[in-house]
Amino acid sequence: MSKTSEIKVNIALDENNVPEKLTWTAQDGGVNNEEAKTVLLSIWDAKAKETLRIDLWTKDMPVDEMKIFFHQTLVAMTDTFQRATGDEKMAGAMTDFCDYFAEKLELKKE
Repeated sequence: MSKTSEIKVNIALDENNVPEKLTWTAQDGGVNNEEAKTVLLSIWDAKAKETLRIDLWTKDMPVDEMKIFFHQTLVAMTDTFQRATGDEKMAGAMTDFCDYFAEKLELKKE
């Protein structure tokens, strides 16, 4: 390997181990100790053939913003799925679901 890069997530916890503050740093991307309200991290374990997850959000993350965050995450996952697999048909179905999700949560104006 000629180069490595690091992404750090710091979590400040309250007395009950509930996240109060999340910050992240990705120096190669110009991000230094930026505050966030939620983090979803998925890692593929190739040996076990399963996804490992870390899902964290601060106790002051507003529910309406969480709904927007999830919609945007689903849209991004759809794009990533299409680029990674080239499966246009399934990506189209996923896009339809994202539109349905946004409609049901009233995230988009008609």
